[in-house]
Amino acid sequence: MISRQACLNQIHYFDLTEDVPTTKAILKLSKSAKSILAPQCGIAPGFIAIVGASLVEHVDKVRSLKLRVGALPQHPTGLLGYAFNWSPEGVVNEYLNDCEVIEGGVHKWISPMEWVEKLVIDGIPLEAFTTSGGLGTMCETYMGEIENLDYKSIRYPGHVKLMNFFFHELLMRENRIMAGEILTNAKPSVKNDVVYVHASAEGWQNKQLVRDEFVNAYYPVEIDGTSWSAISWTTAASACATVEMAHNGSIAAKGFVKQEMIPLEKFLKTNNGRLYNQEPHGGSIAG
Repeated sequence: MISRQACLNQIHYFDLTEDVPTTKAILKLSKSAKSILAPQCGIAPGFIAIVGASLVEHVDKVRSLKLRVGALPQHPTGLLGYAFNWSPEGVVNEYLNDCEVIEGGVHKWISPMEWVEKLVIDGIPLEAFTTSGGLGTMCETYMGEIENLDYKSIRYPGHVKLMNFFFHELLMRENRIMAGEILTNAKPSVKNDVVYVHASAEGWQNKQLVRDEFVNAYYPVEIDGTSWSAISWTTAASACATVEMAHNGSIAAKGFVKQEMIPLEKFLKTNNGRLYNQEPHGGSIAG
């Protein structure tokens, strides 16, 4: 394991994993670490945790924190309405591994591709459903503080019904490698993508019930003359912003770094984090 070697050699470690067992193994290593161990610093887990933490920071009692992220084609085709712009293995694992939530103040593991809900962002109808790994370490952090906490992936309407059919009725869950190959062959990556981020917190502030939201759509950008898809730059910018903060001392100098402990304001002021301030529909950004 690379993280173990990094820890032994007192080298800072960063990764993008959404895998829960991997993160727990790194958490054990961090107890004796003299360097930074920062897994889960992509977009989900990663940026979405930073956003979620910022929403609940000033709420006296949190009733719910709902975090949703979706990486989608701007111009979907076919019934699935999807394109595999990132790891097919990661997508398959998200759709099949159990999901960690807090429900009614109780820590639970629930099935993926459940709790389907409707969303509308910029007038575009969408759906969201439970997937694995997006919360990172947030259940551990907020247990006893937040009554309801969950993460869901955003897709175009009808997607989850077809994926349940594919994995469960056709039994493709029994061969994850083949499932990934079939899906990427059918729905290859596209250049014109969009990443939706939708976070909402409800709770009581000064005895008044309030709701706060962070909703944005991120599009491809041109950075120093090179075009980057939305999923590539949002993922990379989140990880690189964390590295920047480690370099400038904005986060702890050693040990495990939970994404929800990173201040959103400081994150957005880094050279990479500032990319998240882009106006809708992208544009060009100078280095």
